[in-house]
Amino acid sequence: MTDEAEPADQQRKVSAPSSVHRALTAFVKAHHMPTKAVLQTVGQAGVRITLIGADGILGDQVVDDLATAQAAVAAVEGIEVAPEWDRELVSTANPAPGHAKKMAGWVART
Repeated sequence: MTDEAEPADQQRKVSAPSSVHRALTAFVKAHHMPTKAVLQTVGQAGVRITLIGADGILGDQVVDDLATAQAAVAAVEGIEVAPEWDRELVSTANPAPGHAKKMAGWVART
């Protein structure tokens, strides 16, 4: 057994689940281009694709791994990957009313 990587032609082709593709496409359509995406590892849950629409609205999807997240955003026209949350990107985010409570989940209801 060796530690060498598989040749490119033998590597597994990664694609996004169809439900994630539909959700990303619908988000771009509803919130316009360019939509920014930040890919963030969220522990064992996988990778969160956080979307920031041109209108500042936030959305997200969670996938199993980084390769799947990269494939998902690459498959949808109008999504640009942002390397990180920088000052400019944060300033464009305009969460909808109730967004923080929704994201807090059960914690907000206790």
